[in-house]
Amino acid sequence: MKKLTSPQALARYRESLRAASGPGSLRVRACTGTACSAGKSHQVVAAMEEEAKKRGIELEVVKTGCQGLCQKGPVMNLEPSGIFYQRVRPEQVPDLVTYTFQRGAPYRQSLFRQDILSEPVTAMQDIPFYKKQVRIALRNNGHIDPRDITQYIAGDGYAALEHALSSMTPDGVMEEVDRAHVRGRGGAGFPAGRKWKHTRNAPGDIKLVIANGDEGDPGAFMDRAIMEGDPHSLIEGMLLCAYAIGARYGFVYVRHEYPLAVENLRTAIGQAEKLGLLGNNILGTGFSFALDVREGAGAFVCGESTALVASIEGERGFPRPRPPRLSEPVGGLWGFPSNLNNIETYACIPPVVLRGAEWFRSIGTESSPGTKVFALTGKVKNTGLVEVPMGITLREVIYDIGGGILGDRKFKAVQTGGPSGGCIPEKYLDMPVDFDSLWKAGSMMGSGGMVVMDETTCMVDVAKYFLSFTQSESCGKCPPCRLGTYHMLRILERITGGQGRQEDLDELERIARQVQKTALCGLGQGAPMPILSTLTYFRQEYEEHVNEKYCRARVCKGLGTFVINRKECILCGLCAEACAFDAVKETRDAYFIDQDYCTRCKACYTVCPSGAVRIVRSAEEADAPARRAEGDFQRVEDR
Repeated sequence: MKKLTSPQALARYRESLRAASGPGSLRVRACTGTACSAGKSHQVVAAMEEEAKKRGIELEVVKTGCQGLCQKGPVMNLEPSGIFYQRVRPEQVPDLVTYTFQRGAPYRQSLFRQDILSEPVTAMQDIPFYKKQVRIALRNNGHIDPRDITQYIAGDGYAALEHALSSMTPDGVMEEVDRAHVRGRGGAGFPAGRKWKHTRNAPGDIKLVIANGDEGDPGAFMDRAIMEGDPHSLIEGMLLCAYAIGARYGFVYVRHEYPLAVENLRTAIGQAEKLGLLGNNILGTGFSFALDVREGAGAFVCGESTALVASIEGERGFPRPRPPRLSEPVGGLWGFPSNLNNIETYACIPPVVLRGAEWFRSIGTESSPGTKVFALTGKVKNTGLVEVPMGITLREVIYDIGGGILGDRKFKAVQTGGPSGGCIPEKYLDMPVDFDSLWKAGSMMGSGGMVVMDETTCMVDVAKYFLSFTQSESCGKCPPCRLGTYHMLRILERITGGQGRQEDLDELERIARQVQKTALCGLGQGAPMPILSTLTYFRQEYEEHVNEKYCRARVCKGLGTFVINRKECILCGLCAEACAFDAVKETRDAYFIDQDYCTRCKACYTVCPSGAVRIVRSAEEADAPARRAEGDFQRVEDR
């Protein structure tokens, strides 16, 4: 690999790569992201290569990063036919090759179907999951091999850097990013251009660029997908930032449990250095930038900027008081002014510089231009990674892209922003999604986690789940977070365990607001968000838990009255076998639950195959047949 010595040499190299890649070549772009790899995508790729070799077919197999539709993996896109296959198994490969490459027809068994009755869809762009997506940060995921820099360069890779170094000043790059109004995709949505300016204008000759890849939200994998599937877009974005602010050194902070991301990043950095795109005198322009990867141990708090800096410095990952900010002297890494953005933010920068701020602002909303990547999870049919324009409604994301609620149940809420976000109820389904609207609704964009919940979800239990996560991940440095999250969790455990008191609700809200105001860092300040949002929108469920000892979602143990519906009972006796407290009694022709013995452990409810065991609000709602059976049993005992 020969080092490129000028922007013009890079342009010529790109043209030569494009000329060598024929548009009509037979090609398979197979997803080898983490989810598809778990579904044996590497075995599928090996089988595909072996089958093509056996039949003498000249076939290029590109091992791409995450293509998004994780629920249906392993997935792949075939060229030039444009056929998209899902859930491909190694044993299907011979038939798939025969149909697609020899007969010129799609292999129907592996085509996408919305459900078993719907017609299969052939092309990727016609699949509802992809139809409304607009890909900027994920533009190369699913198209290139992240371990091959030539594929990135052939598709406009490093063209923005080439453009900036040959025809733009650092001020010009800065102004373009500022005019595009790129807001940080990692949490609060602070404008990247303003942050860059603040760092550049800070006194001192040494400036640093940091990428935050410590993605700790449960179920979130947006940044991981970029680092694994398109690491060069991150590197190019950091190069443009370094050029604009006058930095010579940069760090990518990534958690240790992302081994594929670490490996691909290091491979990409090594390839970029060999080509003269990183290091000293980049492309012969005199601009120099060195980049290194630092692995974190996986603490959630290290996603907070000051804790991340402490971790890179070799200190314990504790947040530090601000000011000074990272962009100011003393506040940044080793005391040098530092610019920190998350992975997705940097990945959006090259298209902004290459295509201009106006293009970027034409997508999304006025206050939140561009797109946002979400990890769509929970009770939705099509889970995976989606990138949508800002301003799209929650309904479109959940029903049009996600395919609706699993089992066609009723939608209840969607949680955005990770464990520090809030739960949004059904009345906001048609709300346009952007930074400001989510904040007004009591939630936040966060890094992009989106968890969908249906009617079987208990909102009190959800608040407890997220709080238990933040409580266990609290670094413990500041008392409001350390003690406040502990006390809130104890109250929630009491409520969901059937021991809640009316005054608990006011106490819960009081502590939550105090923690929000007084915690040292953003993670502590955001910890009460799930509680406050569920108290606002689902307070009735809290009151049912406290006053009626009833969980309408039938999730919390120790709540409600357990009864057996005699009409639906098939007399299998599993409930009696499962009950460890001898609460399930048997009569001559029925079972019933003795309320004096019942501990509401849900063992009978869980094992019942016919759904005859029910949880009702009170004994008065118990089925008459069950009560009659209990009476019969009592009479038999009396005799």
